[in-house]
Amino acid sequence: MNIDIAVPRYFPLDNGRYEVKPGMAPLSKCFGNGIVDNYVFQIDNTFVDYRLTKLASRQESLNKYFQTSNYSNVVDAAVIKFIIGRLTYEHPNYFHLESCTSGIALNCQLTQEKLYFDKDYHLQKVDIQKDAILPSYICSLDALAAQVQEDITVICRANNTNWIGAIHLCFPNHWSAEDKIGKDFATVHAPVAGIEKINQRAQAITNTMIMHQPMVRFAWGLSTDTRLNHHPQPPLHTPAEVWGGRKFDIENPQLYLRIERQVIWGLPECDAAIFTIRTYFRDVTEIKQDDSLRINLISAIESMSVDSLIYKGLVENRDDIIAWLEKP
Repeated sequence: MNIDIAVPRYFPLDNGRYEVKPGMAPLSKCFGNGIVDNYVFQIDNTFVDYRLTKLASRQESLNKYFQTSNYSNVVDAAVIKFIIGRLTYEHPNYFHLESCTSGIALNCQLTQEKLYFDKDYHLQKVDIQKDAILPSYICSLDALAAQVQEDITVICRANNTNWIGAIHLCFPNHWSAEDKIGKDFATVHAPVAGIEKINQRAQAITNTMIMHQPMVRFAWGLSTDTRLNHHPQPPLHTPAEVWGGRKFDIENPQLYLRIERQVIWGLPECDAAIFTIRTYFRDVTEIKQDDSLRINLISAIESMSVDSLIYKGLVENRDDIIAWLEKP
């Protein structure tokens, strides 16, 4: 299906600083993209590329990209109900519900799939008009994650502790679902350079994610390709140096700003929150043509500590990237 919707444009470097902070804003905030800025799930004319990447990731190894831990039926039902509700509200042209004898059916026009759920939101069956999905969807969350351009994480809370209960992560940026599943906020974020002060407030931040109004935040990095899937472990028969996407060649410059739009929506009735991650790329060659954007990008890179440069995979390329950005 052709989708005539432009990709939203974001540039989370307006202050010219690289900062490690929660940086959460109300989901209602406008970033210049109209009503889609307020959506949890954004659909645009790149949908097919994202869909194909998700299917390829699942086919490579579903366990590599989808994990759950201590993920209760109560939380799962709330998550599935939420996702279905947002999809039918935000994109009624692409998703609509039908009642059926055992529960409900979600018609997914973009993929030409019909997903059947029972009254507890467990996936019962899938009608597919195109090629079969391999491997078959194993649960409701797996099936719904394959209908959207976001990765989906579920944060759970109980007895003053928190953990990642589910991760459907087909577009990882050098981290993996297998490594993070079941761990708490502080442990998950421990590798991030400069995270120490934030991790001291880990439980309070988790409580805010669950109890507060819906929020949005952004993260960014630089990549030398537009591959959505940068799992730390390359697929079989793929060389690591080809897979990495972090080797800048000043003689043949290819550089992209990789932006993550992260939406947090609390489900306090079941002590959980949904955390979605949508990945975008902006060609830095185009950014160079706008002096304001170019200067802010240079300033942000120059403000990064050595530890941050190492974490972002830029320590070897920093000087060449800045030299190229400064060159007319």
